[in-house]
Amino acid sequence: MGTIHEECGVFGIFSDTRRDVASLAYYGLYALQHRGQEGCGIVVNDDGLFTGYKDLGLIADVFTPQHLQSLPEGNMAVAHARYGTTGGNDRSNCQPITVNHIKGRMALAHNGNLVNSLSLRQELELEGSIFHTTSDTEVISYIITKERLTAPSIEEAVNRAMYRLKGAYSLVIMSPAKLIAVRDENGLRPLCIGRRSDGSWVTASESCSLEAVQARFIRDVEPGEIVVFTKDGMHSIRDHCGKAPKTPCIFEYIYFSRPDSVVDGISVHESRLIAGEYLARRHPVEADVVIGVPDSGLDAALGYARASGIPYGVGFIKNKYIGRTFISPGQRHREDLVKIKLNPIAGVVQGKRVVVVDDSIVRGATSRRILNLLREAGAAEVHMRVSAPPFINPCYYGTDIDSQENLVACHYTIPEIARLIGADTLGYLPVEDLCRLLKKEHREGYCSACFDAQYPTEVPLDSGKSRFEYKISEAKGEK
Repeated sequence: MGTIHEECGVFGIFSDTRRDVASLAYYGLYALQHRGQEGCGIVVNDDGLFTGYKDLGLIADVFTPQHLQSLPEGNMAVAHARYGTTGGNDRSNCQPITVNHIKGRMALAHNGNLVNSLSLRQELELEGSIFHTTSDTEVISYIITKERLTAPSIEEAVNRAMYRLKGAYSLVIMSPAKLIAVRDENGLRPLCIGRRSDGSWVTASESCSLEAVQARFIRDVEPGEIVVFTKDGMHSIRDHCGKAPKTPCIFEYIYFSRPDSVVDGISVHESRLIAGEYLARRHPVEADVVIGVPDSGLDAALGYARASGIPYGVGFIKNKYIGRTFISPGQRHREDLVKIKLNPIAGVVQGKRVVVVDDSIVRGATSRRILNLLREAGAAEVHMRVSAPPFINPCYYGTDIDSQENLVACHYTIPEIARLIGADTLGYLPVEDLCRLLKKEHREGYCSACFDAQYPTEVPLDSGKSRFEYKISEAKGEK
C-alpha cells in the first residue's frame, strides 16, 4: 500500500461485419493501461465461437504480435485490464471470464467490487457450484448464468441478476449475438458508449479509450442501465435506473481516470485544476516554485500555481518504462523503485522553497521518499499539498484501501504526518471542497466514503481486512 492501487479497465466492441476486432480491442485496452497493470485479456466472438487469450503482465507484453495474430477476425470482442481488488495475482483471475453453459456462451469483464461477494459465493457453493478463481467476477458470471437458465434472453438474465448484486460494477458482457454494457445502480464505476464511423459500437471505462479506436463519444451508461448492442442497433433496459442515488466515485477525478477523459460529463483535467486551485486557497504558503508528482499530481499542481501566483515548474522526470511502484512486492523494494521511477531536476528545486503536489498519501513511505529526493537535490524547503482529503476509511467498491491499519491518517495527526514524511508543512484538500471538483448539477451526489465514511450502499459485515480470497480461505478454515 505504498500508493493507491488501480481500478480495472473494461472495453467492448460490436460490429455488423467481420473485422479485426482484436486489434481494436488491443488499442482500446492500451488506453486503459493506467487502470490496471497486473494482467489483461481479450476474447473475440467469431460467429458464436469464442477465442481468447489472457495472462499476467502489461498489455504490450502479454499481447505480442504473435498472440494478436492468433486471435481471429470477428464481429465482437471484450477486453479487460486488471488490478485485482478481489482475487489474488494469479493468471486464473485474469479476465474476461468465459462461461459455457446449456444456453450458450458468455464472456464477461468487470470493473468494481461487490460488497456481498462472500455470501453469494457461499450460497452458490452450497448449491453445487465449483469455482476456479478467487475473483468476485466469477460470482457475477455464475449469478447471471443461473438466471439465464430460466430467462428468455441474456439481457433479461442480467436484469434479474442485478437484484442480487450489491456494490460497484461496470460490466461488459458478450454472448454469441449480443454485446451488453451494465452499470451498477449507484454509478460508482464509470462506463461510456461510443461509435466508430464504420458503424461499430464501442463501450469502455473511459472516453480516452473510445478516442484510441476513433470512436465518437455518444454518452455515458446511466446508473442501473443495461445497454444492449445487436445487429438491429442499440437499445436500453432501465428497470434499475433511479432505484438508488447516483454516487460516482470522487476518486475517479482525483486519481484513477486519465486526465484527457470525460467522466459523467466532467473533464478529469478540469477537476484536478480546480482541486489545485482550492488547495492554494486553503493552504497558502510563501514559495518559489510549484511542482507536481507525475502523473496525477501534475494538473493539480498547475491549478495550485495559477491560483497562488507561484511559478509552475517541472520538478521530476518520470521513467515511463517502469510500472507503478505498488506492483513490486515489499515496501523496501517499492522505495527503491521510487528512485528509478522519479528523478528530480536539480536546477528547478535547488535552493528553492518548493510546493510539491500529489494526489494522496496512503502509508506515507512513498511520500517520504519523494520528499527526500527533493531534499537531496537541494530544495531549501518542501511544502506538501495533497489534492484529496486524508484517507481514514476502507473502500469496498474497487479501490484497494481495504483496512485502516495501513492508513497513516488513521494513526497520526496532520502535523505528525508532516514530520513523518519530512515536509515543512502539509495541507490536504478539505472534504467540504470535494464537491468543487464536479459541475454544479452533479454536486448533489458522489461517493467519498474513504474520506468521510458516508457509504452509499451496505458494507460487508466483516469490515476488517476485506480481501476476498482471504475471507474465502477463512470461511473454509484454511487460515
